[in-house]
Amino acid sequence: MALAGCGGSAQDASHAHDHAADGAHAHDHGQPPAHDDAHAHVDEVHLTPEAIARYGIRTGTVARIALQDSVLAPARVTFNAEAMAHVGSPLRGRVVEVKVRTGDKVTVGQELLVIESPELGEAQADLLQRRAAVVAAGPATELAKAAWERAKGLHERSQGIALGEVQRREAEYRGALASQRTAEAAATAAQNRLQLLGMSRDQVESFLKSAEISARFAIKAPIDATVVQREITLGELVGPDRDSLLVLADTRSPWVIADVGESGLRQVMPGAKAWVRLGATGADRLEGTVVLVASSVDPSTRTAAVRIEIPDGGSALKPGMFAQAEILVPVNGGAQVVVVPDEAVQTVEGGPAVFVPVKDEPNTYAARPVRVGKAIGGMVPILEGLTPGEEVVVAGSFILKAELGKAGAAHEH
Repeated sequence: MALAGCGGSAQDASHAHDHAADGAHAHDHGQPPAHDDAHAHVDEVHLTPEAIARYGIRTGTVARIALQDSVLAPARVTFNAEAMAHVGSPLRGRVVEVKVRTGDKVTVGQELLVIESPELGEAQADLLQRRAAVVAAGPATELAKAAWERAKGLHERSQGIALGEVQRREAEYRGALASQRTAEAAATAAQNRLQLLGMSRDQVESFLKSAEISARFAIKAPIDATVVQREITLGELVGPDRDSLLVLADTRSPWVIADVGESGLRQVMPGAKAWVRLGATGADRLEGTVVLVASSVDPSTRTAAVRIEIPDGGSALKPGMFAQAEILVPVNGGAQVVVVPDEAVQTVEGGPAVFVPVKDEPNTYAARPVRVGKAIGGMVPILEGLTPGEEVVVAGSFILKAELGKAGAAHEH
């Protein structure tokens, strides 16, 4: 079997010492073997099929894999800042209607508050006046232009009018034209002011058609979201100086922010797999992905914020929760190495060793010295001594070590 599918553990050590002898031996058979034969089998253990089954001895195929370590960090759940909106008032006034409560779900364009604003009424009246001035300036400009053109034509045809009179009428036309353009600019400015106060272009056009002044203004939802905070009451005075009257957030996709220390930060990369445990017991374990690593470290905590997104985690994640994040990071740059389960490695004659089946000798296992690396996640890198494709004992190796020790003691006698 492949190592990735191996599991289980050896029987209790005392049980092994008490009972393994009834089905195992190390080629001694109770008699000292010839010198050459003893040397050939001194690191081998032979078990009966019954003993192999009884003590759960199993082998697996050695393979190369890319080991992954993990970085642990405290974390917290926050709202998705990219799906939030702080709703304020662009104008001063008094709240006359509050149409939502905390916890309500709203859609884009839905009315949240209605504000009565004298400022808005004044701005609408000013626009009407500016537009009236534009309308009045038009005919005056046309009349001045016609008088100038008649005088100019008469002067050119018969000198029937003095040049000075022609020039005076031209000046009157230029003045009327300048007044018209000034009126038009003032009207445009008044219209822009209404839009800055929150009225849309369509609302302004509708107002100009009706010419009905209304000091009431509805504040609408800019996104589909849930009302998570309401800082306003009926009758309260509001204005642009208030940061927000309502806070809207999409609660379906909250963020998990892990505070990763400097020592582990260089290993954490966007795209890394992560596990998030919630609550004091950590019973809820959710899978997510690192999507952002902060570009700076907090000088007071020496940590950097790492954002983890958990698909469809909104039902379990509540902003304000504390959590613990475990972020998987590659070892040795993600290079593949030969590994075995840590249970496969035993200390034999003062050094690490594994047990491998002996070719052409059924139910016989030999201890092979190996050079190992640091165990990570229950797996031990084998730096020397094994090659991919070999069979190795992955469960029950402690039994083999015990039998090998007993056999060695028998050889010494």
